[in-house]
Amino acid sequence: MAYRPATTESAPVRWLLIGLACVILTLFLLLPLAAVFIEAFRRGWEVFSASLEEEAALSAIKLTLLAAAISVPLNTIFGLAAAWLVTKFRFKGRSFLLSLVDLPFAVSPVIAGLVFVLMFGAKGWFGPWLQENDIRIIFALPGIILATVFVTFPFVARELIPLMESQGNDQEEAAVTLGARGWQIFRHVTLPNIKWGLLYGVLLCNARAMGEFGAVSVVSGHIRGKTNTLPLHVEVLYNEYQFSAAFACAALLALLALVTLGLKTAVAHFTGHGSSRRH
Repeated sequence: MAYRPATTESAPVRWLLIGLACVILTLFLLLPLAAVFIEAFRRGWEVFSASLEEEAALSAIKLTLLAAAISVPLNTIFGLAAAWLVTKFRFKGRSFLLSLVDLPFAVSPVIAGLVFVLMFGAKGWFGPWLQENDIRIIFALPGIILATVFVTFPFVARELIPLMESQGNDQEEAAVTLGARGWQIFRHVTLPNIKWGLLYGVLLCNARAMGEFGAVSVVSGHIRGKTNTLPLHVEVLYNEYQFSAAFACAALLALLALVTLGLKTAVAHFTGHGSSRRH
């Protein structure tokens, strides 16, 4: 079939739009990203590696990876359950549930952090009981994980819901007629059909979990070497005018983001997934 252009603009107009897009991408994405790596290595590899091997930096890296390692599996389970429920069943409150899934996209992460402080802080709703039982949530790892889970939980669900809706229920219904049970249907029919979309959502969720700043900043308490994640550690270093160390940690975050982007692009190219996300 011969290619038919989607628009009828003249060649100069098309090249103008392409050039404008390239200029904007260069100014607002490529140059800032390049500047991060240039500043990180300005004083040489020794300073760069020493900045990442410092005790507070190692603690921040470990805490960032730990928060992601806990929150991403939790959100994967939630995303699978929510997508299965929304796409395979019709029930009252379905639209309300979809709105709740989208809530973290609409609420500022800082507000989310404040909500957890209101609930679990020393003067919060459950604060006195938590203190009596020597349980720490705010300014500790549990609070960081709660905040990370909140801001990242829509990613897997919102990746799977459009994909599963487009696939319909025909294969699952056929499996039921053959005597398959719920878990068997999910394992042998549904999961193979959504595995690449699931991986796509997990990658996006992981990228956001490692880069989250606002909500984690509120609940962490900024305790250096204990509750500072890598994004928070970058802010601390920058405010202390330790620019080389700050840009070294920022470069590590940027590198993680680029790796995630590369994996996401590879998945999209391999599967023709493009992106099923429709926010």
